[in-house]
Amino acid sequence: MRVEIWSDIACPWCYIGKARFEKGLAEFAHRDDVEVVHRSFELDPNRPKGDVGPVIPMLAEKYGRTLEEARQMEANVASNAHAEGLGYLADGRDHGNTFDIHRLLHLAKARGRQSELLDLAYRANFAEERSVFDAEVLAEIAVRAGLDEAEVRAVLADEDAYADAVRADEREAAELGANAVPFFVLDRTYGISGGQPAEVFTRALEQAWQAQTPALRTIEGDAEACGPEGCEVPR
Repeated sequence: MRVEIWSDIACPWCYIGKARFEKGLAEFAHRDDVEVVHRSFELDPNRPKGDVGPVIPMLAEKYGRTLEEARQMEANVASNAHAEGLGYLADGRDHGNTFDIHRLLHLAKARGRQSELLDLAYRANFAEERSVFDAEVLAEIAVRAGLDEAEVRAVLADEDAYADAVRADEREAAELGANAVPFFVLDRTYGISGGQPAEVFTRALEQAWQAQTPALRTIEGDAEACGPEGCEVPR
C-alpha cells in the first residue's frame, strides 16, 4: 500500500498531522507493507523568496486578527503539538517562501533521506527557533539528514533543480481536489484531510487494506468436501 502525504514545512498541522499519522500507522497490522511518500504543497507560493518575517504579524494580517489574538491562535496549536510529544515555539518563528525546502525534499527523496530531512526541517522550524528560510541553515539541516553537502549547495544554487518535481506535485494535488494540507491519499482510493487523530488514520489504513485485499466470500452449498477429519462420503 502507498500513502502519499501533501504538506508544507510552514504548516503546523502538517507537523502535528505527521506525528499523528505515524502513531496511527504504528497500530496498523500491515504497517511494514506501507510505503509513505511525501509530496510538495506550498501554502504561500507567491511570497517572494527573500520576504521572511515573524509568524505572529503574518497570522494577524492573514486572518484579520489582533496580534494578541494571533498569539492565542499559536498557543492553541502549540498545545496540540505538545500533546503529541512535539516541541513547539508559539512565538519567535519566521515565515517565508518554502520552494527551496521542497526542492531539497525531492533531492532527499531521490537519495532515500526524505523522511529524515522532513523531520529535521519541521523540528528546526517549529521547535528550535532556527530559520529554515536561511540557505545556510537549510544546507546544514540537509547535511545532518544524510545528504551530500556539495550536492545540496548545487541544488540550492540552481533554481531549476527539482522545480518541475515540485510543480508536478502541486498540479497533482489540485487534480485530486486538495486545497489544504496536510492531505493524505491512501492507494489513490481514500483521501484524508487535516491532522486527524491517530485512530482515524489506523481505521482508514485498515479500510484501504481491506479494499485492496477483500475478504473471500464463500458460496455455501451441499457438495461434498474434504477437511482435517477426512472426506465426506456421498449418500
